[in-house]
Amino acid sequence: MSLKSIFEKFKGKRVLVVGDLMLDAYIIGVVSRISPEAPVPVLDKKTSDFRLGGAGNVVLNIEALGAIPVIASVIGNDPAGNEILQLMAKKNISTSCLVVSNQRQTTVKTRVVANNQQVIRIDEEQTDDISDELVLNLLLLIEKELKKGLTAIIFEDYNKGVLTEKFIASLVELAKKYAVITSVDPKKKNFLTYRGVTLFKPNLKELREGLNIPIDPLNVQSICDASSLLEKKLGNRITLVTLSEHGVYIKDSEKQTYLGAHKRTIADVSGAGDTVIATATLCLAAGATTSQIAEIANIAGGLACEKAGVSTLTIAELQSEYHRLNKNK
Repeated sequence: MSLKSIFEKFKGKRVLVVGDLMLDAYIIGVVSRISPEAPVPVLDKKTSDFRLGGAGNVVLNIEALGAIPVIASVIGNDPAGNEILQLMAKKNISTSCLVVSNQRQTTVKTRVVANNQQVIRIDEEQTDDISDELVLNLLLLIEKELKKGLTAIIFEDYNKGVLTEKFIASLVELAKKYAVITSVDPKKKNFLTYRGVTLFKPNLKELREGLNIPIDPLNVQSICDASSLLEKKLGNRITLVTLSEHGVYIKDSEKQTYLGAHKRTIADVSGAGDTVIATATLCLAAGATTSQIAEIANIAGGLACEKAGVSTLTIAELQSEYHRLNKNK
């Protein structure tokens, strides 16, 4: 299948992103002096900004790539939660599976940026598991969306409490019932809970910690052995491992592919994993081969790292970079 055909099939795909939704807050200013009260810099605040974070960044990546995202999460009935709802409304993103709860606090990550450099991050969060009642509410809302028609479900886990063991197991079974592909961007806590998913995408650190084994990113056999062990435990069909500056590795029952990273001027690695899982899931939904998924995801992750801050990519950017790299071969 050609690259153009793959990207054309992104359009109209409805993708449910399930996981920890956050508000990214930015306070931006200039530091030119030290406080007389304590040996700390004084920030002369110039602007502030709010953006969708966590699972919200995956949603934005899905939307930027031409597909239709739906978010399933729990936020608090608080000012940060209201800000998230406003940001969703501005982007015309469906909130049909978004639950507002008086028992939860919306996660906020506030980044203070001085002279174009982040100096501190302040986190406000609640990380205990959501209640069984909230899990049931989410499952009922999600099944309504499944009946309308979904192409894929992405589990975006930040260990903030939305993705509980019970919720994960129930939703994977629900996805199988409706023949919907599932992909996972995991964290350590629930690493081995995602049994039976289609695509599992850990980074190297997560794979090492999740399996508690050493892995050499420069040794293909080492990565293959780890992926095989993972598949025995999870029963997932495809394993996609992001290896940072070493590239990506992908494996299914028939084939494995290892691709080195392209030379980049790295500006910021935050959010690159969100871009990779969004791109890989849409490629899988479009019918791309595992080699094509790896190649396109590798390009997407690299481009994301060249952008400052959490960012998104468009199909035009991916196409342009793909052709540039292949022209140079």
